[in-house]
Parts: sequence; C-alpha cells; structure tokens
Amino acid sequence: MKEQVSQDTAVNLTMIGVGGMARHHLRAILANFPSTHVPVVCEPSAEMYAETVKLFAEYGRTPPPNCPDLNELLREYGRDLDAAFIITPHVYHHDQAKACLEAGLDVLLEKPMVMNVAEAQSLIQTRDETGRLLVVAFNGSLSPEIRAAAAMLRSGELGKIQSISATVWQNWQPNTAGTWRQNPELSGGGFLFDTGAHMLNTVADLAGEDFVEVAAWLDNNGAPVDILGVVIARLASGAFVSFHASGATVPSCASDVRVFCEQAILNTGVWGQWLHILKHGSKEFELVAVPKTTGAWEQFLAVRDGRMPNPSPPEVGLRMARLWDAIQASAALGGQPVKCN
Repeated sequence: MKEQVSQDTAVNLTMIGVGGMARHHLRAILANFPSTHVPVVCEPSAEMYAETVKLFAEYGRTPPPNCPDLNELLREYGRDLDAAFIITPHVYHHDQAKACLEAGLDVLLEKPMVMNVAEAQSLIQTRDETGRLLVVAFNGSLSPEIRAAAAMLRSGELGKIQSISATVWQNWQPNTAGTWRQNPELSGGGFLFDTGAHMLNTVADLAGEDFVEVAAWLDNNGAPVDILGVVIARLASGAFVSFHASGATVPSCASDVRVFCEQAILNTGVWGQWLHILKHGSKEFELVAVPKTTGAWEQFLAVRDGRMPNPSPPEVGLRMARLWDAIQASAALGGQPVKCN
C-alpha cells in the first residue's frame, strides 16, 4: 500500500475525463497546487484533449500525454500514479472508480457518485477490499459551511430537526440540450440527478440519517430527461423533507436550503457557499464564520494527508443513491409513496 502524502509531498494525479467541468477543476489545481503533477490524462475526445493542452501551456506546465483507454493507462502508468480524479458521464463512474481503486489509486469521484444503490454498495466493498481512499466531489459535503452545519446539527445544540426545505434552480434545459446530460443512458437522470444531485446529497448529509419514505413527481418538459421535480420525504426520525428542482427557469443557477430545528433555523446553499443561523430569541439571521476553501482538490489532499476525516465518503453517496432510487420508483407510479430500501 502506498504511503500517505504529507502536505508538501508531490502527488501524481491522472484526470479521467478532461471536458469542461474537469478543466474547471484542473485550472484550480494548476494555479494553486504546484506539488500536484499530472503525468497522463484519459480522454476519448481529441477536441477536449486539445483544450487541455492549451490549459497546461497557459500555466507554463508540460502537457501530459493522453491515453484514451483507461485499462491501458492503468497498465502503463498505474505504478507511478497516486490518485485519480474522475469527471466523466455518470454511467461510467462505477466501473472507472472500481478500476482505479483496484489499481492502488486513491480516487476523487465527481458527483453523483454512481447510478444506483447496487453500484454504490459495490464501490464501498471495493474501497474496503483495497484499503484505498474514495472521496465524492460534492461541493456541499466538501464545503466548510456544510461541515459546520452538520457538526452543529449532530451536537444537539440546535435541538431535534423538525423539517428541511430545499430548492435548486437553473436554466439547465437549454444549456444542456444535445449533450450527454440529456441522454438518459449516459446520465441516469436529468436536472434533479445533475445539478439537483448537489441538493439531494447536501440534504442527505445535513440530515445525517436515512430516508424511509418518498413521494416524487418528475416532468420532462419535452426533454428526454426530467427537468422539473418535486419530492416530499420522511426521515427515519420522523422529520419531513421537501425538495424542489426547476431546470427550465430564467438564466440563473442558485439554491436555498433551510433546516428547521427546535432551537434554531439554519440557512445555506446546496454547494455550501454561506451559512446563516436564526437562533431562538433572535430576530435576524446571523452569519456563521467558517474557514475558506479552495475547492475539491484541497479537501481531497487534506483527507489523504490525514489532516481531516473524509467529509464526503461513499456512505453518503449510498444514502443519496437510496433516495434517488426511491424518487425514480415513486415518479414512475405517479407520485405514489414508496419505501426506501
């Protein structure tokens, strides 16, 4: 087993997928983490790879070679790699993450973790068998705001959670038309399983317990995948949860999450970004001060280095997968409530 890195130790990272979102993450890595080296990438699109070469040149770094076949990449480069950052269409997440873990790499896996419960359970088993690290790149779970909120909720200082209300909205439908995100075989769902996955995961993380019953309604709004969604659910403790997803609204991308407790109300976003609290006896929400973060890679390195526990482990991904499976089952029944497995 490879040794854990220290904060200043070089890390050899391979990027699996270098599309637009991957290059967003890669730009942050190249700008802020000089000890992170990318000796090879895995990208089937020559166009996407060409854009990545330009990005490396922009930061004065030698562009890595491209090995479009992941199995070949792991055979040729695996022994010299420490970690993989997987940012590919959702349908590929399970098999690619499993292959990288079995090759001895620690894995940062883009959201949503997998397509369903069976795949989530499989990745947890692979993680356990290999002893490698698996972190899911959910902005919410990796943010200091959601971590602080979860700690407050778990401490009991706010009293019992009574209900949670969450909304996310974006002009997602026109922005993703004609892409793999609206191909259900590749994406596994539409707006609620893409941008909306941040909402599902963050609420599951804040709740800190399983969902037991779900009723859901999804509307494709003329698209091949869901664009609009409303979900009501019940947690194991009896607390109620509501989700609202609108993927065909005016140009925007925003969210609102409110956790109603006996002694306070928390307000945050599905990506973290801010955290406000209205305490018992107060008239206005107050800002909760939290440390700054530079993003998913910084959090991953901190976990890998042992400087913090894994804030977004596959167990959180499993909880969300159970929720998503139940949402799809209920929506297929016209909103009939279903039990979560």
